[in-house]
Amino acid sequence: MQLHRRIEETGIKVPDTFFANIEKYKANLLKWNRVHNLTGARDEATLDEFIFDALYPVSFLPQVSSLLDIGTGAGFPGMILAFALPETEVTLVEPLTKRASFLQFIKADLGLENVRVIKKRVEEMQPETFELITSRAVTDTKMLLELSKDYRDENSKLLFYKGEKVFDEVEETQNMPHKIIERQNRHYLLLGEGL
Repeated sequence: MQLHRRIEETGIKVPDTFFANIEKYKANLLKWNRVHNLTGARDEATLDEFIFDALYPVSFLPQVSSLLDIGTGAGFPGMILAFALPETEVTLVEPLTKRASFLQFIKADLGLENVRVIKKRVEEMQPETFELITSRAVTDTKMLLELSKDYRDENSKLLFYKGEKVFDEVEETQNMPHKIIERQNRHYLLLGEGL
């Protein structure tokens, strides 16, 4: 399996349950996607690329006990990170009913005790502090910083999955310490103190 090999070659450590969970997740996503149009990934190769893209930051992220994923969609990156980080409490925020229902189904089907699904827009949530906030393909960095302000403190880190426009958006980081980790067409923007 190519995904398995890529993960091993990158040196990313995943729990024993990871690949079994990924296989069930992919089968269910492809099935649900035919009816509900949850994601643009319509075949296994594209899904594997999305999964690897979501997982890659595990290779450089600090260990965290709580994670908030803004606009999880069909599970990228939040659900994939939840599979890889079973000791981390992962909160998936998704306002669209069909996507939130899918995430809830996966949580129940796989018995994921570290996952909480919230069917709301992030700004409708009660304030709560998370150690890591992630987001992929939701909005620009400036807006993500605004949306996340009630869910972080000075010790929180932020990880935004970006394309090449990230360099234009770095000016919007309000002088927060940051670094950009590049991989092919993906740019991972990591923000926070002590990077």
